[in-house]
Amino acid sequence: MEYFPLFMKLAEQPCLVVGAGDIAARKIEILGKTGARISVVAQDIGSSVAALQPGLNLDIRQKAFEAADVTGMRLVISATNDRTINELVAAAAQASAIPVNVVDNPDLCSFVFPAIVDRSPLIIASSTGGLSPVLARLVRAKIESAIPAAYGALARFAEKFRQPVKQAITDINQRRAFWESVLSGPIAELVFSGKIDQAEQRLSQELHAQNSVDTKRGEVYLIGAGPGDPDLLTFRALRLMQQADVIVYDRLVSAGILDMARRDAQKIYVGKQRSQHSLAQESINELLANLALAGKRVARVKGGDPFIFGRGGEEIETLMQQGIDFQVVPGITAGAGCASYAGIPLTHRDHAQSCTFVTGHLKDGTINLNWKQLAVPNQTIVIYMGLVGLRAICAALIEHGCPADHPIAIVQQGTTSQQRVLTGTLCSMPDLAEQADIKPPTLIIVGSVVRLHEKLSWFRSSPASRI
Repeated sequence: MEYFPLFMKLAEQPCLVVGAGDIAARKIEILGKTGARISVVAQDIGSSVAALQPGLNLDIRQKAFEAADVTGMRLVISATNDRTINELVAAAAQASAIPVNVVDNPDLCSFVFPAIVDRSPLIIASSTGGLSPVLARLVRAKIESAIPAAYGALARFAEKFRQPVKQAITDINQRRAFWESVLSGPIAELVFSGKIDQAEQRLSQELHAQNSVDTKRGEVYLIGAGPGDPDLLTFRALRLMQQADVIVYDRLVSAGILDMARRDAQKIYVGKQRSQHSLAQESINELLANLALAGKRVARVKGGDPFIFGRGGEEIETLMQQGIDFQVVPGITAGAGCASYAGIPLTHRDHAQSCTFVTGHLKDGTINLNWKQLAVPNQTIVIYMGLVGLRAICAALIEHGCPADHPIAIVQQGTTSQQRVLTGTLCSMPDLAEQADIKPPTLIIVGSVVRLHEKLSWFRSSPASRI
């Protein structure tokens, strides 16, 4: 370990920045967040630094640097593009045993600036010891995606209860386990949702009844996993999946998404295919409730969005009836995701001023839709679960006024490396789909926007999957 990671308290402490260009301004902004008293020494004062002066009350000294300028300082930063000046600053600071950073000159530094994730009072820093600042920033970006902004509120919440918990739970191991439960469970989720009063009440109850087994309560997270590409998961969905004890998932949830769940989480498959249900919907509702009542944190993971043909409403009705805590995390619905990856905008000023989502699921051999409305021009129709009834769908649209040469597209396994996009007309598509051996999962898009596919197609799936 070449650099020892250390957090310094600089509030009201004198700090010196030598240089007044854009880079210096960025360092001054960071220092300013700590409450430091900042002096700036430079012969030329850039506009970025001058703009910071009123808000940070900078002591700007427009002059050449002298060794005496470091006297009394707690921290020194040199941000000039003059190697000679940087060496003078470093030598003066080190002679006075003052920590010094020289931007882009690690050999002159006694400390380096890390890439910072600011969730005050929670601060996370990463560094490569000045060898690759870009890599440190990339690491920071990954941390940013995993640490919600509300973690700062969680840290303040924990600080408020630190002493009461310490007094109530004297055993250090038991106290650590209690805090782990609080900071990664339903109480934390209440804080993230801004329900601070409820979180405080819940923590007080659990603290008061620490030795009662009955106090353990579960929660259900109804999560939209998007159309297939794991990168399309929301930050919140990822966080909840990684803290869930049980993952209850559908057929459309890809292996890549399941890999993001907690490694030791129990995984329960409840997927449905046409005429092949792993569990009936009522049984899924009961399963979620029973797991939560047993104290489990349950991630109910669905392809797309849980409230768009996902039966999410039915599931949370059961949870509400039994008084079970739950959250709903929206996902990118298959309609939006697959259309985007196929280069087919669902609305376009020259083609479609509205978009309608419908399900093409067959019941008793028929599809009961408002065909007259769906055949109206200047709109886009997105049809879920329509592959089996494709021939009937195309015939009904033509019968109710759509031209036989009206454009239509089928997107198979959209947003994944196996994506296939087949375009044609209402007249030709049923035969084309059979010839291409299209298989579920698919999404059907009907409308003149389909003509934009060739022009706007940007996503490149694997060559073996292209049509």
